[in-house]
Amino acid sequence: MAEQHAAGAEGIHPTNDPGTPGGSVDPQSGADSAAPTRRARRGGSRKSQKATGGWGAVREIAIVVVLALLIAFVAKTFLIRGYYIPSGSMEQTLELDDRIFVNVLGARTGHIDRGDIVVFDDTQGWLPEAPAARTNPVRQGLEFVGLLPDSSQQALVKRVIGVGGDHVTCCDASGKVSVNGKALDEPYLYPGAAPSDFPFDVTVPEGKFFVLGDHRNASADSRYHIETGTQFVSEQDVVGTAFVTAWPLDRFRFLHNPEDVFADVPAPARP
Repeated sequence: MAEQHAAGAEGIHPTNDPGTPGGSVDPQSGADSAAPTRRARRGGSRKSQKATGGWGAVREIAIVVVLALLIAFVAKTFLIRGYYIPSGSMEQTLELDDRIFVNVLGARTGHIDRGDIVVFDDTQGWLPEAPAARTNPVRQGLEFVGLLPDSSQQALVKRVIGVGGDHVTCCDASGKVSVNGKALDEPYLYPGAAPSDFPFDVTVPEGKFFVLGDHRNASADSRYHIETGTQFVSEQDVVGTAFVTAWPLDRFRFLHNPEDVFADVPAPARP
């Protein structure tokens, strides 16, 4: 390295060998004294490339991880979320431990209709208070980006029967639920389950939904909260509409709104 410093400080000196500019010839061996310098430079260059390559790999991995987290956060916030079914209230449409995906975008744009299966946050205390979950910064981060469910918020899944302005009653002479005077034939009901085991009569406020489970005698849905005045689900509490059962694989299927059930329901009477 002394030779490199000298050359840099004092300029390039002529040598005995015109074919080796910037170097000198050992008078005893005739070897080119610049060769070790060039080998040292090449060795240093290789070490530098290895170091740069290692840092580049780390940087690429970091970029991939950040992008993956960003995509997960955007998907969770604006597109889809995953949930599992913890009860039999929606049997047989959804069964215990089914994994479903929910369309978040549809809820945010206000496209929720009668017959949709919705997931909504339990802001009105329909569920018993859950025990405090153990958490840590890693879990909190994964919850934030949507890779784990939010342990601080409980959610429910039900089917929308009435929307804002609808008059929903049960039961007519045949024991069916009626919406705006039209009795519903509900093929999604759990086999043998009645449309309702007790009567009710409600008018849904604007911006709210009246929701029921498909397994009516195993679902603590809107009917059970009429007395407390918390029977309606707010639009703001709806996370999204369920559109696919993804797991287990033998139950994989897309969930469709049974529009024919509500096709003949008249528009709600407006005051």
